[in-house]
Amino acid sequence: MSPERRDTSKFARANLPGRLRRGWSGAGAALATTDGRWALVSTSLTALVAGAIAWMAVGMMPIARPMVAPGRSSLPYALFMKLIRASEPQAASDNADNANPAPGVENRTVTLDAGDTLAGMLEDVGISREDANAVVTAMGKNFDPRALKAGQSFDIIYSVATIDATGAGHATERPAPAPRTTTVIVNHKPVVVPVDAGLEDDTGATEENSQPISRLLSLHFSPSIDQEITVTRTTEGTFYAELAKKELQAHHHRAGATIDSSLYLAAMQAGIPADVVVDMIRMFSYKVDFQRDLHPGDRFEVYYDYYYTPDGTPAKYGAISYAMMTLGGKDIPMYRFQPNASEPAEYFDSKGESAKGLLMKTPVDGARISSGFGSRFHPILGYTRMHKGVDFAVPTGTPVMAAGAGTIQFMGRASGYGNFVKINHGNGYSTDYGHLARFAPGMRTGARVRQGQVFAYSGMTGMATGPHLHYEILVNSVQVNPLTVKMAQGRKLIGNLLRAFLGKRLEIDTMVASTALEAKVADNATDLRQAKAK
Repeated sequence: MSPERRDTSKFARANLPGRLRRGWSGAGAALATTDGRWALVSTSLTALVAGAIAWMAVGMMPIARPMVAPGRSSLPYALFMKLIRASEPQAASDNADNANPAPGVENRTVTLDAGDTLAGMLEDVGISREDANAVVTAMGKNFDPRALKAGQSFDIIYSVATIDATGAGHATERPAPAPRTTTVIVNHKPVVVPVDAGLEDDTGATEENSQPISRLLSLHFSPSIDQEITVTRTTEGTFYAELAKKELQAHHHRAGATIDSSLYLAAMQAGIPADVVVDMIRMFSYKVDFQRDLHPGDRFEVYYDYYYTPDGTPAKYGAISYAMMTLGGKDIPMYRFQPNASEPAEYFDSKGESAKGLLMKTPVDGARISSGFGSRFHPILGYTRMHKGVDFAVPTGTPVMAAGAGTIQFMGRASGYGNFVKINHGNGYSTDYGHLARFAPGMRTGARVRQGQVFAYSGMTGMATGPHLHYEILVNSVQVNPLTVKMAQGRKLIGNLLRAFLGKRLEIDTMVASTALEAKVADNATDLRQAKAK
């Protein structure tokens, strides 16, 4: 080195502290201003972004010497994170606590569609045919599956297993595949670790000939409000059905109302269940003509039982113990009494006379008299002639009941009457029914019918301008007015039966007197079955 250059270097080293002081002083002066500070921040951010871009570019470069065992792929990011989590004991413990206690077990609610079967419905939701048929067989010991109705819901619990789809006609469970692993270098040592099934690998391998199938574990449903059926898979793989019945509690109700328009409407407005109203109408149908005898201001009262589940949900109707109608100021009471344990209970008035007369005055429910007995202008023939019966205007298909017990003397077509039935009740009494749409199954000439039994359905066959029932009562083969004829009454209790009835009547009167009259049985509802028990 020349003497001049050595002298220059010495001079530079000698002046270095001074230059540093001047540089720091200049930097301090620059930072003391707002523009200087913004310039420093901008320069720093630019350097940071440039560094990040350079780092990513390096990461995209191919690896010349990967730190993995020969023949293995690079360590995936997901696997790297799995190794990190595995090295944290606390995290592993937390995952175990949050794990599904029954992995693969699910439950759902399914509904039976119209025209479907239970086995078919189970197969549709993924249950094997073997399990579906086994459930139906097990259930048959306690319940007839054919009695199931559309809309019935079922709660099922099932597990999803992997099956081999190569079997012929059925599926069999296949063993779980061996766990997939890979080898990585950690701290310069090879380590074998599992690979998640959901991670993609370079081989592109997939599991073939497999599909998910639902393995039924249990099925639960309620065919009625007081019954529950549970079908469970046993440890042997078979199914066991169990029927549980809810203990129902009987509640006594006493309800009544004033009739403004019709008995049925007044009873429904009082909250009385429809099935109770229908039974009450049938009770009085032998003594009361609901078209002619009822007037606004008349009253009725009924004392009946209804059964509830333990949680207070209405389950089913029991029976009417007592009912009374007050028509024109006259009381007509009826009491339930069973003279013979082997025969159904009947209703009797306060003197022990059966409510059932020889013939019913109205053989159809909800009927309106459209034409009475007597001379009238025939709407089809166009001239006046004698109308020897009563026409009840009812929709086509309305059930027609036998007015009294007897034998079907004729059933078939009868000119202007259309489909026609004659019933012989004995003692010179018979009834005729015309313009019927069809006959009930099992009915034929010579068949015996009970009083109130449905034997046909109303229509407008023959000479008729609209759907109605033509009803005639014949005494010694002569038509009489069904609305005015005096009917022979039913049985009258005597002797020991009468004394037993009077004791029962006193018991019922005491219960009725001790029960408050309910003006409204159901809160904000016209049907008690929509409300809870009080």
